[in-house]
Amino acid sequence: MRNKENLLFLVLGGFFVTNALVAEFIGVKIFSLEGSLGLEPILMDFFGQEDLSFNLTAGVLLWPVVFIMTDVINEYFGKRGVKLLSYMAVGLISYAFLMITLAIGTQPAAFWAELPLYTEQGLDINLAFEMIFSQGNWIIIGSLVAFLVGQLVDVTVFQYLRRYTGHRMIWLRATGSTLVSQLIDSFVVLYIAFGLSPADWPMSMILAVCTVNYIYKFVMAVGLTPLLYVFHWGIDRFLGKELAENLKEAAAK
Repeated sequence: MRNKENLLFLVLGGFFVTNALVAEFIGVKIFSLEGSLGLEPILMDFFGQEDLSFNLTAGVLLWPVVFIMTDVINEYFGKRGVKLLSYMAVGLISYAFLMITLAIGTQPAAFWAELPLYTEQGLDINLAFEMIFSQGNWIIIGSLVAFLVGQLVDVTVFQYLRRYTGHRMIWLRATGSTLVSQLIDSFVVLYIAFGLSPADWPMSMILAVCTVNYIYKFVMAVGLTPLLYVFHWGIDRFLGKELAENLKEAAAK
């Protein structure tokens, strides 16, 4: 029984950290949601900012999954498990960015930079490498702080709702905590990355872009709610009824 519990935490934790790490790296790309779906841009006006559409960082493709994983881990391993993995994710992401910074600072080998595959297309591959993998310091700081704050808020709201729902209404405590935490996450990352930084966005712009991002995250969080029940069903079958109930009881305390 103990081996199953440890294996479950290892698998969930590995998937959680991997999603958080990948989301940070692909976040450098900004994509058009409407264009990706073959739709015309949906123009919106918020806080005096006009013609806003769903131009999102590619990282948002994975962050809803991260927050769902947070709720699953919270259900079976409680606040302690979520906090451990959240701190671990922030540490590993910071380490990864440090290693990338060192890699960018190295002198490229001449034969690599001058390969016909690149030069015939007029591509400066070393510059492309730097542009793709590097992100501004304020964006990195904002993203990490927002992630950690969002995780701590998520786990707190989840446990608060759990006291009133017990083992019932998984959707309420999971989706409810995700919606609250993602609202805070969306604002914090934009405020630090573009409000406190030299970019110096006005608050109206920060709130407008935050609203657009949150609309997407809200829809995704609600739409992915059925996955929570799939996860619970699969985990309960893997653990067995007795161990699953024991873990949930311990997590609730």
